[in-house]
Amino acid sequence: MEQLIISLLSGAAGGNIAGKLLKNLDLGLLGNSIAGILGGGLGSQILGGLLGGGGDAAAGLDIGSIISSVASGGVGGGVLMALIGVVKGALAKK
Repeated sequence: MEQLIISLLSGAAGGNIAGKLLKNLDLGLLGNSIAGILGGGLGSQILGGLLGGGGDAAAGLDIGSIISSVASGGVGGGVLMALIGVVKGALAKK
């Protein structure tokens, strides 16, 4: 449960960082945060599934699992925010 919370918070941070770096895809503070939270949760589950440790409660909160949760959540949040920004931009041009 703690790893999921870390991933969601990291996803929100990743979404907002990506929004500030990619100004043309920025969804605003709330949009970046929501997309980042969703992406952080998805990124954590996907990476955990690929590495064979997805959501394993027995993994505990060692430094490796915390870093993994922060990295997967942050990257997942940034990627999903950017994808939503691209789709939003494409729809606005129509």
